[in-house]
Amino acid sequence: MTSPTAPSSPLVTFFNTLGKQKMPFTPQTPGQVRLYSCGPTVYDFAHIGNFRSFIMADTLTRTLTLAGYTVTKVQNITDVGHLVSDADEGEDKIMKKARLEQKDPYAISQFFADAYLEDEALLRILPANHRPRATDYITEQISMTQAIMEAGYAYEANGSVYFRTAQWERYGELSGNQITDLVAGHRVEAHPDKEDPRDFALWKAAPANHLMQWESPWGRGFPGWHIECSAMGNALLPEGIDIHTGGEDNIFPHHECEIAQNLASGHPEIPYWLHAKHLLVEGQKMSKSLGNFFTIRDLTGKGFTGPEIRLALLAAHYRTSLNFSTDGLLQARANIRRLREAHRLLQDVADATTVDTDHLATLQWQFRTALFDDLNTAAALGVTFEVIATALRDRESQSLTPATAAAVVHFLESDFDAIFAVLQPDQTLDTDTITHIQSLIADREACRQAKDWAGADQIRDQLKALGVTLKDEAGRTSWTMQ
Repeated sequence: MTSPTAPSSPLVTFFNTLGKQKMPFTPQTPGQVRLYSCGPTVYDFAHIGNFRSFIMADTLTRTLTLAGYTVTKVQNITDVGHLVSDADEGEDKIMKKARLEQKDPYAISQFFADAYLEDEALLRILPANHRPRATDYITEQISMTQAIMEAGYAYEANGSVYFRTAQWERYGELSGNQITDLVAGHRVEAHPDKEDPRDFALWKAAPANHLMQWESPWGRGFPGWHIECSAMGNALLPEGIDIHTGGEDNIFPHHECEIAQNLASGHPEIPYWLHAKHLLVEGQKMSKSLGNFFTIRDLTGKGFTGPEIRLALLAAHYRTSLNFSTDGLLQARANIRRLREAHRLLQDVADATTVDTDHLATLQWQFRTALFDDLNTAAALGVTFEVIATALRDRESQSLTPATAAAVVHFLESDFDAIFAVLQPDQTLDTDTITHIQSLIADREACRQAKDWAGADQIRDQLKALGVTLKDEAGRTSWTMQ
């Protein structure tokens, strides 16, 4: 079974929120990609809506690496300055959590930052090259604010510093919001210190009882939420950022403000902006009041694994609506079992020393064509399941050659799992557990030989409770972990 040689790797394209269209990707430095991804605000556990955005950024990193680029990824941790209102009002989210729990705000942010990293690892998200925390970059945020003031785009009032939004003519390019349409009302409220209600804070004066505050040229205070990402991104990627990612809720005002800050302070344009769409849960907007607000820990508590959650979040294209549901998680579980079982069966046929290189090249072309088209994970999954279905049919008809089986195995282990990262089980079993499983399987086989079907079913249930899936085929029983 051979295939014609595939052409060279397909072109990588992304839908750029800034240009409102799909565009070929060209980095500023050939072969190098500098990526900034908006990370968590660590005042609570990140929820599955947050992780759709984080997994999109991970998929982007993996895809660019598969395309041959070297990626430097920066993902911030916001541990101060994110207020409960987009209008620069209300409490800092971390301060609010600290007040409610009567704990030190630094302890709150550290606890939830650690929890985020645990969840990230569970979902097999690759660690960022840099994880700056806002509290470690106060000097850089003050310096950037000063540069914006010197350029005439910001002013001080009662110890706070605000960006003159109306003076920045390009404001609204990313979100499509027209500056003339932003009036006092929704998200934009009048404030006595602001020249214009549409202005946003770069630095906020802190009351005496505010626990997280620093000295600045304008008095003691803390940074605005938007300035954090601008300062950290430009500090760690001084040669310029190629791609900036986040959820669609970041487009306005956060990323719109970032663009204004970057350019007003003399930093280069960020050419590509990618945003993941909100998800629904069981057909409704996620809300604690509706009881459909889930963290990763909520889902693992229900028995779902990190790879199952990951695959469920990757089942739809990142720019399309995703209805996250129990059915979707169960489908992801079934798909992972199917992938792992196909991998095992094809390994049994594959020749470790010979690979059908033409067939492998064709599989890679089909998969990458789907994936390089704006991270189309749904299409890439479709290609993968078509590949294994064809290979398993050929195996059943005994027309699958060892070299072709080796090509499919190599494709699954390299291209597919380089992106989806679900092929390998979560756990490595110790010798005693393996021995116990094998003993139960032998007992079940003895029951089957004795036609004790009730006993065999009982043992199957025991194995299922251990996370073991059995498959009886061609006179032998094989097993895999869920």
